[in-house]
This record gives sequence, structure tokens and C-alpha cells, in this order.
Amino acid sequence: MSNARQLNKLSAVEARTAAPDPENPKTYRLADGGGLYLEVTSKGGKYWRMKYRIHGKEKRLAIGVYGEGKGKVSLKAARTARDKAKELLVQGLDPSTAKKIAKQEGKASATNTFRAVAIEWLEQVHKHKVVPDHYDKNKRRLERDAFPALGNRPIADITAPELLECLRRVEKRGHLETAIRVKTVCGQVFRYGIVTGRAERDPSADLRGALRQPEVNHYAAITDPEELPPLLRAIDGYRGQPVTIAALKLVSLVFVRPGDLRHAAWDAIDLEAATWTFQPGKGSPPLIVPMPRQAVQILRDLNGLTGRGQYVFPGLRSSKRPMSENTLKSALDSMGFKGKMTAHGFRAMARTILAERLNYPEKYIEQQLAHVVRDFNGRAYNRTKFLEQRREMLQAWADYLEVLRDSNGEKFSH
Repeated sequence: MSNARQLNKLSAVEARTAAPDPENPKTYRLADGGGLYLEVTSKGGKYWRMKYRIHGKEKRLAIGVYGEGKGKVSLKAARTARDKAKELLVQGLDPSTAKKIAKQEGKASATNTFRAVAIEWLEQVHKHKVVPDHYDKNKRRLERDAFPALGNRPIADITAPELLECLRRVEKRGHLETAIRVKTVCGQVFRYGIVTGRAERDPSADLRGALRQPEVNHYAAITDPEELPPLLRAIDGYRGQPVTIAALKLVSLVFVRPGDLRHAAWDAIDLEAATWTFQPGKGSPPLIVPMPRQAVQILRDLNGLTGRGQYVFPGLRSSKRPMSENTLKSALDSMGFKGKMTAHGFRAMARTILAERLNYPEKYIEQQLAHVVRDFNGRAYNRTKFLEQRREMLQAWADYLEVLRDSNGEKFSH
């Protein structure tokens, strides 16, 4: 009993009420025994420290700030830390060195979680390879569907059944396609973990065939020339925002991907040369879109509204962001084309009619669609290939749509 009293000299009340002396405000110590003491500073700070000797040298171990609650060290916890330090000393180990090693290992462990590896991959790799929309979607998929279940787990410890359980939660919400996309992006994170030395394998590879497959739904598109006049007239008479009307007209003329259209920047457009140059995807060769005179006129008219900003088609709430991805869909739906036509559908529309009705070579059309086009040796054409041929094709296409808009759909329909 005497030894216990000698080791634990302080009471909880003494530790709690310890404070600087107003008449002699200087740092002092309250010993608890076994080298442990509470240091009370002149400014009222209270810190647990332990004095010990190792290899003939006297040293100090910083245990923590006195108090109760998160981040603080109570009297009981300080005594536990003292006893653990003494156990290390018996083994010939320095408690201060052991604390530094544990801290370093803790930091390393924090960088090896699925969340840490995923964020690093997003910022260091993915952001620089894909368009902003794709980056934002994958980031949201990870944050919403992967991080809650896997985020704090060491990436090297995650198993295929664990990943499958995570994806099953997405499936249960009825989002079958999303579950597949989450699996894909998780696989990219695991593979990044492998090349950076924090994982040994990609468990997503074991899930082949384990997820339910959604029904394939192609983008709704009008591809019959006889059905085009109502659509073209509806766009022409649409009473929505001028920027939305211009976007619908332009996408029908040059049929680029909706994401590329929304992110169109004024500095990429040369109205004098009638060209629009952009990258269909980060890391991809640039695509030069030769614009027909109708497209140039649309952009000249729009320049007075949005020409001072970065984006040709800025968002309604902020000119610093591009148009929302739902804007064109909402406009088409409100015009009565829900389930019949989408912004992406203009690509299928042009591809079908240009080939089947206007008899343009597939390689010109595919080049304009920013698809990979190869020569007879299997080499991919440069994105500037067939520029003049595409210019003539797009002008013919714009004229064709103009005639259809003002006709009953029979012109050029055979």
C-alpha cells in the first residue's frame, strides 16, 4: 500500500484545481511519483510530463495536455502512459523514441486508407486525364458510394466480398449502372494503390459477373427525316433562355458531345476562320470543328450576351461555370420530346442521316464525331484530318436542316 501511495501522490482534485499563484506567477510542478509530474505554467497551461533516465542520460517524455475529453489526458490516463513507458524502459527502449515511431506509423497508416489513396489518385492523376464533368462525377461516386463503407479501411486489407457488399448497397437503391461505374472507379483506385506500393492487388477484378446488369438504354434520338421538322421548328420557336436556344441550335448543326458543347470557351472559337478547336478528352489530340455559316451567325449573335466571359454557354446562376448538364434535356422535355430526343441524340441523328440519306463517307462522319478513325494500315488519323471535307459536309448538313425546318420533311429524304 505504501508503494502505491508513493507512486500516486496527486489526487484528482489537486490536478483539477492546480493553477498559477497570482502573487508569484511562474511555472511549477506537481509530482505524482515514478517520474510523472503535472507542469503548471505561468499562463495556466497544464501538461503531463515524465522524467526518466536511459543509457545514463536524463530525458523528458511529453505525455499530453491535462484535462478530460477528446485530445486531453486525465490523471488516470497519464498514470497509464507512465506505466507503459516504464515497461519500455525495462526492455531497454526509449519511450520518447517509441512515441515518435508510433506517430510516424500513424501518419503512414492515414495515407494508406482507401480514402487517402482515392483522393490522391483523383487529384494527381484522374483530374489531368479527363474532362471536368467526368472528374466531378467520379469524385461524387466515391464520396457517396465508396467512402462511407471503405474510406477508413487500409486499402491493402479490402477484400472482394467487402467491396461487393459496398456495391450491393448501391444496387439495392435500384442504381445498377451506378454500381458498375463505382466498381470501375474503385478498380482504378486499387490499381493506383498497387503502383504506389500501398496495395498488392485489385479485388474489383474478382467481381466479374457478380453485379446485376442494367438494361441497355440508348440515347433517345430522332433519326427519321420526316420527324425532324417539328423538332427543328420547336427549337426555333422555343421561348426559353437565349443561351439555351443557341446551344440547342448549335448542337444540332455540329453534333459534338453535350459535355464538350457546355464547356465551349470563347478563346477556342475563331469566328473569322469559322473553326472551333477543343480537346474531346484530356490527353486526346485536338479536334477542329469547321463551322457552317449558320453556326457562325448563332455565335456572333450570342457573343453580345456571353462574349465577355469564359464560357460560350455559361450557367444561369454564375457565368463562371458552364451550363448545367440538365439544361438541354429539360428544354427538350418541355418542348414535348421527352423520351424521343436528347442532347446526345443529335449525334445519332446526324450520323444516321448523313450516311443513309446524304451519302457521306463514314470516315468523315466518325472524324466529326471525335471517334477514332484508322487508315488501312490501322493507324489513327490526326483529328485535323478531312478538315475541308468535313467543312463541306457540315455546311450541307446545316443547309439540309434549314430546308427540313421549312418543309414537310420530304426534301432530301431519299
